[in-house]
Amino acid sequence: MTRKNDHKEEEKEIERNKKKHPIATFLGYSLDSEEEWEEEETSRDSTFMRGIITGVFLSIIMAAVIASTWYFFSNGGIGNKSNDGVSLDYSKVSDKLKVLQQYVDYVFLDEADAEKLENGIYNGFVDALGDKYSSYYTAEEYQDLMESTDGQYCGIGAYVAQDKETGTITITSPFENGPAAKAGIKENDVLYSVNGKEVKGQELNDVVSSMKGTAGTKVKVGVLRDNSTTPIYVEITLEDVEVPTVSYEMLEDKIGYIIVSKFDKVTSTQFRTAVDDLQKQGMKGLVIDLRGNPGGLLTSVTDMLDRIIKDGTLVYTKDKNGEGETFKATDNDSLDIPMSVLINKGSASASELFAGAIQDYGVGTLVGTTSYGKGIVQNIYKLYDGSAIKLTVSKYYTPKGRNIQGTGIEPDITVELDKELENESKIPMSKDNQLQKAIEVVQKKIK
Repeated sequence: MTRKNDHKEEEKEIERNKKKHPIATFLGYSLDSEEEWEEEETSRDSTFMRGIITGVFLSIIMAAVIASTWYFFSNGGIGNKSNDGVSLDYSKVSDKLKVLQQYVDYVFLDEADAEKLENGIYNGFVDALGDKYSSYYTAEEYQDLMESTDGQYCGIGAYVAQDKETGTITITSPFENGPAAKAGIKENDVLYSVNGKEVKGQELNDVVSSMKGTAGTKVKVGVLRDNSTTPIYVEITLEDVEVPTVSYEMLEDKIGYIIVSKFDKVTSTQFRTAVDDLQKQGMKGLVIDLRGNPGGLLTSVTDMLDRIIKDGTLVYTKDKNGEGETFKATDNDSLDIPMSVLINKGSASASELFAGAIQDYGVGTLVGTTSYGKGIVQNIYKLYDGSAIKLTVSKYYTPKGRNIQGTGIEPDITVELDKELENESKIPMSKDNQLQKAIEVVQKKIK
């Protein structure tokens, strides 16, 4: 693509940014990515020639960065606001990068990757903000991020986890009625191979990607079951699947129990379905479990609160200029039954927003321990080349004006999880003392 075409794309991106519509408003933990560097032994002559080529390439990159930055801000940047913030001498930056490039070309032992160097420049720029929630994403990383927050993809339909010490990958939970479950994959099956390639010790993201693709594609998966050393081979047909972020069941005394693992695009619909189904079963009280929920999308959590709270402010935000948005309940539905909400130190951001609104309106009782304490909002902006930047843009406030950044939400009833249960991956409901207290609170209100 020529720079002329690049400028046309930049102009379009600037116009989009002027409208101040981010791709997504994100409330949750940052996502980290790792890249594996390849090492190759090369001759001195070929290294020299590659160094010249890399140097020319990076000079073009820096020229593009400087030109696009100048063009962007000379045209007002986002929303035509004046650039009163950081002022960088891009000529000085360019000159220093050229010096650094010369050292790399002539003395660096291994071969440098120009694309990784370019992305390193952008990552370094954002990292220097000193905000762990702000990130730069390559086009590929951005697509992965959007898939993870959409809650929909084409694959085998299962959660997997990798032991960092052994490199073993385990299927922790096949999705109910998903392709893996239908093919006979079971919880705690150890993943042995994918399409004939052994996966132990491989990068988890690479293994997961090998089990995604186009609907109808067949993937041959080998698993080890019940400590057996002989693999069981299963052919799985890939399907479009929706990640289950909400699970629910009816407990004794007609008390509904809903677990929300994160707030993705699909979560609000799944939550509403759960509430409606439990109501059809005659629900008299409800426990909502947000323990370990790291957060997610602002639109998702406000829609879920709208199902519970009939009218009023659900949350509002303020940026560095004192401007922001107010999200109000618009749904005529409400949930007028005894309710408790479970939180702990792993409940962050959108989870805290949910819990804070419940507490402020007094429609439920918070049970557990103090939440994480993330009261800031990130917006994601897609750039002209498919890459993206995520920046912290505002603080959020509960209906009563509380910002919980660094402090968290204090529960109405503090209950520490029993020590012997802290390292358990799955806790039986009968032994979960926090859950039992939340149930008890609801039971007393019903009676």
